[in-house]
Amino acid sequence: MATKLTLRLDETLIDKAKKIARSKGVSLSRFVSDYFQSVTAKQKEKTPESPILSEISGILSSKKTGKSLTNSYKKHIKDKYL
Repeated sequence: MATKLTLRLDETLIDKAKKIARSKGVSLSRFVSDYFQSVTAKQKEKTPESPILSEISGILSSKKTGKSLTNSYKKHIKDKYL
């Protein structure tokens, strides 16, 4: 059952969120709902995240996986601090 929720947020934040939601082709309500679902999920493995939320959260999987990702991260740290 959907229920109306009123939030008081900074106008600039609302404008930015609307632009992001529009660029993803979803309503602001859907955008916020997806976020709330992700942060309230008790078992992350059993609750699929929306592709939009994954993208904006910066957790989309990289094309690099496993060892190659670990090696590139180690190289980054070595280059940065040595």
